[in-house]
Parts: sequence; structure tokens; C-alpha cells
Amino acid sequence: MFLLPFLVLTFSLVFVLSHQTALLAPITKDHTTHQYTIQAHLKTPLQPTKLLLHLGASFSWLDCYQNYTSSTFSHVPCNSSLCSSFHSLACSNCYSPQGPACANDTCALFPENPLTRKATLANALLDSLALPTTDGSTQLSQLGGLVPDFLFSCSQTSLLQGLAKGVAGLAALGRSNFSLPAQVSRSLSLPRYFALCLSGSRSEPGPVFLGSSGPYFFNSKIDLSKSLIYTPLILNPVGSTVITYYLQPSDEYFIGLTSIKVNGKAVPINASLLTVDENGFGGTKISTVDPYTVLETSIYKAFNDLFVKEALGLNLTVTANTVEPFGVCYAGKDIMSTRVGPAVPTVDLVMQGDDVFWRVFGSNSMVRIERSDADVWCLGFVDGGPHARTSVVIGGHQLEDNLLQFDLESERLGFSSSILVKGTTCANFNFTSTSSKRIVK
Repeated sequence: MFLLPFLVLTFSLVFVLSHQTALLAPITKDHTTHQYTIQAHLKTPLQPTKLLLHLGASFSWLDCYQNYTSSTFSHVPCNSSLCSSFHSLACSNCYSPQGPACANDTCALFPENPLTRKATLANALLDSLALPTTDGSTQLSQLGGLVPDFLFSCSQTSLLQGLAKGVAGLAALGRSNFSLPAQVSRSLSLPRYFALCLSGSRSEPGPVFLGSSGPYFFNSKIDLSKSLIYTPLILNPVGSTVITYYLQPSDEYFIGLTSIKVNGKAVPINASLLTVDENGFGGTKISTVDPYTVLETSIYKAFNDLFVKEALGLNLTVTANTVEPFGVCYAGKDIMSTRVGPAVPTVDLVMQGDDVFWRVFGSNSMVRIERSDADVWCLGFVDGGPHARTSVVIGGHQLEDNLLQFDLESERLGFSSSILVKGTTCANFNFTSTSSKRIVK
């Protein structure tokens, strides 16, 4: 007599997962460090966990030396097929009491802090991870999607140095088979897509969608998946992590930038700097850990010169004093506001053809500095030095209020340019859950 209600309940839970568009996580900006973080739920019982969002990392890691309590964690044996699958050449042994950070004959990884560039040897772990579900227009449930055997690396507490307050580890979104998006797609049989929209709001988060090619609604009428422009993702043949194995390619996302234009005029650039060479140098990548776009010195100087020249046509004159780390600033009172930010020359990042370009308006090209000794708008691009490993690194400020879709099925990037043009922002996604907490495997 109890069988039918049980079947109905089971069917309803499976129906929620099989018909959802994606899993979801809110992205929040820490304005002290300019770092972007996401919140996931880890361990058993599930615990809210704040993680640094790193677009180019191969695998996630978590501090296991402070208060790691879970009934479901397990280690990965050194001789297991799982250990072999992520090409670990390290095996860990430990002679202290066994726990998350200590076990013998355990597969080990090299978690890395991307800001300090410090790495350590630490155990690989499996444990539960849960995220909200979404249909692309609203959050459907608070914890509707469960990955029961999420693989990540344990790490020492010292690896948290320099990270935002409350951060307990790192969420990896790179191209590897063990990034957060890859594991979500594989575990829940979802498409190999993810999309992120960093919020330009000082208080409201933006979303990352995991396992969906769309729709992505930021109000009831605008599906941004319909207006994306696509460009191929390029594989850098050489990784740049502290511990990089021989012939291991980079898991960062590179695109084929062919030119940079200011008000439609090309910045004079040595074309060889825009291609990735056999040693992994050059090219253009996208980063969520660099707060501003970083340009190799010759590109930086030529870009600044052309921008200053074009801004003169708007009666904008560079101030005598600049504010570090920026090289070009304008008096705040001299610049008018528009719906896409300060009224300044547009910047186009041109890809495989002149009709494929990422337009950067003032909201993303300029940074407002207001303090006792300065009230200026500064050009938000910084000098990466004459020997920069990557010639152009598109940083977080330039990504805000732009939707980026990483289509790993077809190895391409979809980008929207500023969604302010469409009268919406990344903060306009509806995170209000419409159902109670439910866990579905």
C-alpha cells in the first residue's frame, strides 16, 4: 500500500534532475582582493564552502588540515585506474594518524595557489559535492544536484595565503577531465558546457551554469544564449603550473586574438606575439584570477598611445598623476556616463575575422578610483612586462557583465560583449529557490 507513493516520489526527484538545464553556483567578488569566489556544498553532512574561482586550474583543492569532518571521504590508491587517469606520478605515505590529509599508498597531486605561485604535495580525495539546480531562468532547488564522488586535492592551510577572507580552497574550471564542470557533466550525464557571468555589482552575485548550452535568462525576456558570437578555443601545448609534467598541455582557455582596435583603428602589434609558440609563450588567454587585462609591454604602450589619441577626440586629457597599477587616468568630472559606462573610445578584441570581435565599452575598459587624493577614471589595462609568458591576459574586470560560454563539445568560446547593451546585468539572474532542499544523484 506504500509502494505507489514511494514510486511517485522517486520519479519526481529523477524528473527534476533529468529535465533541469544545469547546475548552478553564485559567483561573488571580494572587493578587497578583487578575487571571485563561488559557494559549493561539500562533505557529509553537506557544508557550505567558499572557493576561489579559477578558470584555468586543472583540479580543485581544499584545506584538509582545519576542521575537515565528513563521513564520506575516501582516498585514491596509488595503483588504481583513477590515479592513472589523471597522470599523477606521485604517491604519498604518512605515518601520523590516518585522516583526510594522511594515508599510506595514496595517489597525490600538486595543488597550487595561482596568486602566490606556491604548490605542495597533497592527497587526492573523493567526497560529496552538491550545487543548486536551474532551468536557466531561475534557481529551482538549493541543493538539487549531487556529485557523490567529487575528486579534488587536499592541501595544507598555508596554501590559502593571499586568498580572500573565508576562502577554504579553489574551484577549478579548466579544460582537464577533473575540473568542476567536467566532473559535473560526467557524473550527471549533462552536456560538456559551462557558462559564467561575473557580476559588476558590488553586492549581488552573478551565476556560473554547469552542464548547459542554454537558455541563460537574466530577466524574463532575454535569453543570452541566442546572441553569442563564437571563436575557437586554442590549445597551448605547454602548461604553466609550478609542477608541469613533460608534454602536458595547458588547461587554461586560449583564444586566437588577431588584433586590438580602438575606435575601429588597429593597435600596431608584432603579430608573432599573438600566436602561441611551441614552448607555450605568446597568445591570448582568459583569466579570473588576474583582476585586470595584462598586456605585454610593447602591446601595452602601443594600446595606451592609441587610446589617448582617440580620447582627445572626446576632449579627454590625461591627468598628470596616475594611480597604480594603471598608466592612463582621466579626471572623473571630465567623463560623461552612458548606459554602458564611461563615455570613452571603444576597444575591440578581434578574433578570426573583422566580423568576429569582442567589444569592450567603458564599463569594462575603465576603473573608477575615488579617494581623498584622487577622483579619476583609469584605463583598466596593466603592463605585464617585456617577457610576459602570455601576451594578452583578459582579466576579471573586462569579463564583468559579459556572458561567456565554454562549449567543450565543439572546443569553442561563445561571448556576448557587454550585456548592459541589452538592458540587463549578470546580477539580474534569479537566485531565489522555488523549492525546498532536495538531493538527487
